[in-house]
Amino acid sequence: MADLEQARAAKERLRTTLKGRSDVRGIGIARAGNGYQLQVNLSRGPGPELPGAVDGVDVRVRVVGAVHASA
Repeated sequence: MADLEQARAAKERLRTTLKGRSDVRGIGIARAGNGYQLQVNLSRGPGPELPGAVDGVDVRVRVVGAVHASA
């Protein structure tokens, strides 16, 4: 499992890789067992171009749908 520093570095690399994609709603770090993983929130199902891991840090994909502002 990745430690928090590894996850933070991998998150920045993944953010650069996914920059400009309209289906990405968020990229974060989540606990996974005794370590951390990256979580990518998408508006629709992922295509095959999403990596399963970045620099040894696992990537979890969640389809959250459209995000709407609330009052």
